[in-house]
Amino acid sequence: MENANQILVKTTKNGPYVIKGNFTLDLPTGETKECNGSTFLCQCGNSQNKPFCDESHKKSVIDAANTWF
Repeated sequence: MENANQILVKTTKNGPYVIKGNFTLDLPTGETKECNGSTFLCQCGNSQNKPFCDESHKKSVIDAANTWF
């Protein structure tokens, strides 16, 4: 990352969204979370720690042909 204020969002095939940078995440509970470095957000819906990835996607079989990106 060239700029210290830059945020990079990367999608992964059958894995989490990876967000790199410093940002504030507003959670559905009304709480906010300060995120620094790499943050992994669930996109499979199976995480027990939503919105964060807990690697539950590794335990489920996801058909790559049915992904939404």
